[in-house]
Amino acid sequence: MRPPAPVEDTRQRVLDAALKRTGFRQDALIEVLHAAQNSFGYLTPELLWYVAARLRLPPSRVYGVATFYNFFSLKPPGDHTVIVCEGTVCYIRGAIKIADALESEFGAAPGDTSPDGKVSVAIARCLGSCALAPIVVIDGQLIGKTSPEAAVERIRAIVGAPQAIPA
Repeated sequence: MRPPAPVEDTRQRVLDAALKRTGFRQDALIEVLHAAQNSFGYLTPELLWYVAARLRLPPSRVYGVATFYNFFSLKPPGDHTVIVCEGTVCYIRGAIKIADALESEFGAAPGDTSPDGKVSVAIARCLGSCALAPIVVIDGQLIGKTSPEAAVERIRAIVGAPQAIPA
């Protein structure tokens, strides 16, 4: 049984170009998965089947690679992405408290998306800006020397969440 191909569109053409560029080589699996995720935003089961068929690999191998590496996602991303650096300096300066505050406020643990689909939270092992620790990156914008409260307020402003009412 041949797996279904994703719907033909620009994203599909980008993926097919990546497959062709790599010569449909099996050792190009990670590169092809990156192209698929960059095009579609995340890796659907249909995309994994399609890549497996085009590279003539067992679907279990493609799934194994997609789930082994943390830079691949099998779930759709939120409208806004927040990356919390947990490198050594950021960790020591409170990155865990920031991640905990984001989970408490938005319901998104690291690696997850909030129930309303607005915020995805990810962890980075090091962003290389230790002098600015702790660091969060919100939709590509690096914010250094932040606190849990400041990070939550910044994200609330971006996603349009209501302000907390003081008790």
